[in-house]
Amino acid sequence: MRRNRLGSSAVEVTELSFGAAAIGNLFTVVEPARAAAAVDAAWDEGIRYFDTAPHYGLGLSERRLGEALRGRPRDSFTLSTKVGRVLDPLPAGATGSGNGSDALSEGFAVPATHRRRWDFSADGVHRSIEDSLQRLGLDRIDIAYLHDPDDHAEAAFHEAYPALEKLRAQGVVGAIGAGMNQTAMLTRFLRDTDIDVVLCAGRYTLLDQSALTELLPEAAARGRSVVVGGVFNSGLLADPRPGATYDYTAAPLSLLDRALRIKAVTEGHGVPLRAAALHYPLAHPAVSGVLVGTRSPDEVRDAAALLRREIPDELWDELRAEGLLTENGH
Repeated sequence: MRRNRLGSSAVEVTELSFGAAAIGNLFTVVEPARAAAAVDAAWDEGIRYFDTAPHYGLGLSERRLGEALRGRPRDSFTLSTKVGRVLDPLPAGATGSGNGSDALSEGFAVPATHRRRWDFSADGVHRSIEDSLQRLGLDRIDIAYLHDPDDHAEAAFHEAYPALEKLRAQGVVGAIGAGMNQTAMLTRFLRDTDIDVVLCAGRYTLLDQSALTELLPEAAARGRSVVVGGVFNSGLLADPRPGATYDYTAAPLSLLDRALRIKAVTEGHGVPLRAAALHYPLAHPAVSGVLVGTRSPDEVRDAAALLRREIPDELWDELRAEGLLTENGH
């Protein structure tokens, strides 16, 4: 599988990466053996970039991913995790979810052993990295992302980012970045800091090309990299039908209609909609890879098979002609 270097760092990622939120029991429980088998399947398919975070299952994703990767040659894969949320143990006998209410308040089906706490201070960054290394059981983290700093801009830019920059200079991490579901603050990170990569979820897809306005041109101009997540917009581009979700809520009818029109075009060229959705971001020169969340070996193998599909240029031409892609969108 093709690998791309992130910005001016020495860190490389495969075009398809393994998003490990799902094996942290996102929405539903994933049995340990199935989680391990999903990582094994990713390895067998040539995937060598694995992404996780403390937030995912109160550390469960990190523990499972670390256990599955620990026996692999360390220099043969790239691992990213995130900072900005630290996990505080709940007192013995305390109840409540990882955020203080019910067990799924943050979307993960896990026992309430810890409480998540936002912390973009320098000390919070150092503690988060140390805790992640312990949960992973690995000797280093290749990429550290600031995780969803939307409501914490001041601390993220003036405390957390400088701490990450120092950790990179010390060789504790190989590359640094920010991961968000919006483009405005990610663009600011590209302009105002020396990050290597941004992880942009849901904003460069067949349904939402807003990253083309500023984020992607800025990344390309500055020689930085973009990893694109959420290429299926949480479900609508995987299976557009009434009741499908878009950004984790019920899809508006106008977007459902647009997704169905796109599907008609792709299938007219013999290409599944999911394959077109996965391939679309990779054509932009600033995009180093796409991150897909998977919870089973079959889902991993399916994503890899979609990446191997040939997509005819005529498909993109027809989408543009139908007004379903912006003119400079591919």
